[in-house]
Amino acid sequence: MDTARPELKDFLKLCKLKVVALIMLTAVVGMLLATKGFPPLDLVILGSIGIALASCSAAVFNHVVDQRIDTIMSRTKNRPMPEGKVNSKQAIIFGIVIGVIGLGILAIWVNMLTAVLTFFALIGYAVIYTMYLKRATPQNIVIGGAAGAAPPVLGWTAITNSVELDAMLLFLIVFIWTPPHFWALAIHRHEEYAKVDVPMLPVTHGLPFTRLQILLYTVILFIVTLMPYLIGMSSLIYLIGAILLGIGFLYYAVQMMRYPDNMELPMKTFGFSINYLMILFVILLVDHYFPLNLNQIA
Repeated sequence: MDTARPELKDFLKLCKLKVVALIMLTAVVGMLLATKGFPPLDLVILGSIGIALASCSAAVFNHVVDQRIDTIMSRTKNRPMPEGKVNSKQAIIFGIVIGVIGLGILAIWVNMLTAVLTFFALIGYAVIYTMYLKRATPQNIVIGGAAGAAPPVLGWTAITNSVELDAMLLFLIVFIWTPPHFWALAIHRHEEYAKVDVPMLPVTHGLPFTRLQILLYTVILFIVTLMPYLIGMSSLIYLIGAILLGIGFLYYAVQMMRYPDNMELPMKTFGFSINYLMILFVILLVDHYFPLNLNQIA
């Protein structure tokens, strides 16, 4: 049942604010890492607003496309659209408006490169992933993860108006992090994904295979997160933090392999993975402004 007057909080729920908050953390860190000092404040503020609005727009269209399966799945049945608090027309208008405003801010007051890349990231998530990949292949989250890994690059280009190697390394970290992060949740919800015919990896290839993939991707992630130190992008503070966080992630991945009947572990792994990425990017930022090198210790 649709309602004619949705409240502001219902529209905000369509934006998946917790997800957007994590996205914006990686984007802002990308901005701050792009320069040795502090970047121009106007670019940080306007870039953040533009990227945040575009991210919200993508989330809204995800709600619109997924409203049928959201009604069936227990994790999503209380979202505004399944509950009838926001109808499709209202959500589409809201998504278009905030998307156009966000891209307009980036194009006019930041730079056209960031606006174009943000547009492609929006289309990648809202159209290519949500409308096609999610229902077409068990590798949906791997391929579609490119859109979710874009924010650090968008933050970087907002300041430099260029795509550089360091920015692509931040992209790679988030890209490799996405599959083990999401597949842990997919294991916990595999019966619901099967019920709505969404071919998530646990549904198509089984839980043991998915657990193995989580472990393998976590190993790759551990290696990739060492690269900022190896190429001189960061110092010992980041290296130590990345190693400790990587060991923690590997611990959860191994525990999921050892105790396949413990159905609490997937959600614990999922929760840890969120904190993992947040802390990793915060450490990158701390290290950027307060580097610690071997010659300082010696």
